[in-house]
Amino acid sequence: MGFFDFMTEEIAIDLGTANTLIIHNGKVVIDSPSIVALDRNTNTIIATGQEARLMQGKTHANIKIIRPLKDGVIADFEASEKMITDFVKKIPSIKNKWFAPSLRMVICIPSGITEVEKRAVKESAIHMNGKDIYLIYEPMAAAIGIGLDIKEPKGNMIIDIGGGTTEIAVIALGGIVCDKSVKVAGDVFTNDISYYLRTQHNLYVGEHTAENIKIQVGAATEDLDNPPEDMYVQGRDLLSGKPKQIQISYREVAKALDKSILRIEDAVMETLSETPPELSADIYKTGIYLAGGGSMLRGLDKRLSRKTDLPVYLAEDPLKAVVRGTGIALKNIDKFKSVLMK
Repeated sequence: MGFFDFMTEEIAIDLGTANTLIIHNGKVVIDSPSIVALDRNTNTIIATGQEARLMQGKTHANIKIIRPLKDGVIADFEASEKMITDFVKKIPSIKNKWFAPSLRMVICIPSGITEVEKRAVKESAIHMNGKDIYLIYEPMAAAIGIGLDIKEPKGNMIIDIGGGTTEIAVIALGGIVCDKSVKVAGDVFTNDISYYLRTQHNLYVGEHTAENIKIQVGAATEDLDNPPEDMYVQGRDLLSGKPKQIQISYREVAKALDKSILRIEDAVMETLSETPPELSADIYKTGIYLAGGGSMLRGLDKRLSRKTDLPVYLAEDPLKAVVRGTGIALKNIDKFKSVLMK
């Protein structure tokens, strides 16, 4: 332990398209939407996270709402850096310090990321005073977070459905044997719902409303065991321009999401077809594990189970599975050296 180690703070970051989660001292200290509100005149940040999300769709010409991450990677370098720096400053034990501590960090990245995108994540971390920076692939972090022993000579299949990407991976002996990354996830589901309301009900709704519909009555299949009640949705009538309200059921949402879920099913089948036979035998016994916010869609586990003829298990608290795994890797850097990229 070096003399200056007391000036170093350890944080684990799950930098998601929809939400950013940060673990510090083994606890989730930040769980905020990945959104930034910018003043166009001064180019300064007015709000981040939940505050900025409340402004979404309600701003005037001087305020710009930015989502700095797209498809799981940094799309707006400057905004993402300001957003993460702001989140780090909000961590209680760091907030009270006189000086900005240097950070030892483990950051989660999608498995389909390019070298250029990887470099953008590293540079962001360096600008934020990162001293030791490690990267870990999302499916690997999800597997650790779920509690699987990734070092075993046994195959495990993970599907991590986030905001921007769905990561599908078969893991064995502490490595990813085969994987697929598809850009169909929570955000696409939200867009599908908006599109369905526009085309079927002539109702124009904002992103925030579409997301609420997904959370409250979202479903992947029309035959749910305990279906949610219908929901009233308000928006603007595209024909008359007046405000209007309609009633929407989970069956309609299942119809709206059908094509996108088919694409996820195809990617899962493709990954299974590329899996070595010995690992296929393991997956037949262990089943498939689901993590990430998008996996909480009602009936999705049932639908994937029907498609693959395998048992599908939803992780406990799927939203935090990835950041939990990232936090465990941070605490045991020596144990997980093989899966971390420095």
